[in-house]
Amino acid sequence: MGKKPTGLNTGKKLQKRRVKGRWHNKWYTKRALNLKQKSDPLEGASQAKGIVLEKVQLEAKQPNSAMRKCCRVQLIKNGKQVTAFMPGDGAQKLIDEHDEVIIECIGGRMGRSKGDIPGVRWQVLKVNDQSLNALLGGKIEKARK
Repeated sequence: MGKKPTGLNTGKKLQKRRVKGRWHNKWYTKRALNLKQKSDPLEGASQAKGIVLEKVQLEAKQPNSAMRKCCRVQLIKNGKQVTAFMPGDGAQKLIDEHDEVIIECIGGRMGRSKGDIPGVRWQVLKVNDQSLNALLGGKIEKARK
């Protein structure tokens, strides 16, 4: 592109130029076209409720060799299935199939997976409306359904 227009009556031209240039910024484009909400299973929300379908173990990426404890969760709001990480030592013993869980973003870079767990972007926050953290710490007992 050439030199910016100068002189009288160039306000409109500069404005058009700026609007055109903004589309080259990926953050602007993502926000303007609502791409996050369209591709996100949580539909832009920070947390979502779901039902545990099954518990799975995923192998960590190199150079680690642990089996990360995760679960397949079907979201109530739209029926989509996601894999959520169960944080904490012994969390898989507290979460059973058909439990109602609340999941949140795991906090990886730009909505991607975090650390050595491949393809997992969410983590379990609550089980049957009880904090997983409190359950692991022994502060509360798991409620009977």
